[in-house]
Amino acid sequence: MSMPFYVSPEQLMKDRADYARKGISRGRSVVVVEYDGGIVFVAENPSRALHKISEIYDRIAFAAVGKYNEFENLRVAGVRYADLRGYSYDRVDVTARALSNAYAQTLGTVFTTEPKPLEVEIVVAEVGVASENDQIYRLTYDGSVAEERGYVVMGGTVEQPHQVLSEGWRPGMSLAEALTLAVRALSVDAGGGQPRELSPDVLEVAVLDRKRPRRAFRRLAAPLLNRLLATDDPTKDVPPADDSRPGMHETLTGEEGGTTAGTEAGGGSGSEPGEGHEGLPEEEPH
Repeated sequence: MSMPFYVSPEQLMKDRADYARKGISRGRSVVVVEYDGGIVFVAENPSRALHKISEIYDRIAFAAVGKYNEFENLRVAGVRYADLRGYSYDRVDVTARALSNAYAQTLGTVFTTEPKPLEVEIVVAEVGVASENDQIYRLTYDGSVAEERGYVVMGGTVEQPHQVLSEGWRPGMSLAEALTLAVRALSVDAGGGQPRELSPDVLEVAVLDRKRPRRAFRRLAAPLLNRLLATDDPTKDVPPADDSRPGMHETLTGEEGGTTAGTEAGGGSGSEPGEGHEGLPEEEPH
């Protein structure tokens, strides 16, 4: 008679944690940085179809590293949760804290009960009316939640990028400063060699702009990134180009950015073309 196979709970949890960490570390890093006008998300991601950064609701965004199919399912679930809550109660009842708690329950349940943990790490961020009201929550594969201030780096090798951010970040940075710092952190070579060159074409960048009237999320395309990263004085944001026009910001769809209440729950929200927008230069047509 053969003996039953036994693994201690401690060893089982350790093996699952090691498995998830290894999967996450193979991905490219994502950096989230607060600046004076909101929160900027920067990821090394050459794909224009498979996003690591997306809108969830009016003033809430989502960033993730790890297995795309797994964090994409989480993103879609978050959009549905936010739309249903906003439609059933009120839009102000949809908060990053509540969404993070829902994600934590899902991640924790999968980690403890399923054969394989989710190989994901995510950030849920909400921009407030003032910088002290901004919220950034980091969630790991086991459902742990941490509230972060100032900046977050996740995925890949985080030690060197975290050091760059800790040395360079300060409250009240402009968008150009925060973006330059984030790109510098992503460019660090893990082996201690020369920093890599990251062009705007391989970056996925989005912001939560606190000055936008309702939907704060906006993607920044390569032409605008070039202007922000090339400015001689990063303490000041780049003014709009002469040929830029209002309303050239990207209109998000449920496929890639999480439309807000209405697309799935029938509510009606979204930016009208030409909506007023201060503080952030408009993208050039492309």
